[in-house]
Amino acid sequence: MARILIVEDNAMNLDMLSRRLARRGHTILTAGDGRSGIDTARAEQPELILMDLSLPEIDGWEATRRLKADAATAAIPVIALTAHAMDGDREKAVEAGCDDYATKPIDLPALLAKIAALVPGDGTDAGH
Repeated sequence: MARILIVEDNAMNLDMLSRRLARRGHTILTAGDGRSGIDTARAEQPELILMDLSLPEIDGWEATRRLKADAATAAIPVIALTAHAMDGDREKAVEAGCDDYATKPIDLPALLAKIAALVPGDGTDAGH
């Protein structure tokens, strides 16, 4: 299973997603804003980052740009998480460096499939 960093400022969303992924065997790291997300990613080197795009301090767009510009974290896949699924948001997330995109509320089977696709050998059961 993967070590996953969840960068999310909403405590309820963070708790729910953390518990659901932990039950599937993932090790969960958390950060409540973009700045601490960047710091945690550099220090812990997770295998995947779930990045909320609407964050205090540094938003998820900028945090992802900084992570992808840093040789120490550039290879870590990032899945953008957003409740604001507007036309063009997927493209903006990819331009910022995100490897995939998921809308809230989270469709867990779809998210597990995205994680499995980005973390080689993860073995996540995507419910298929």
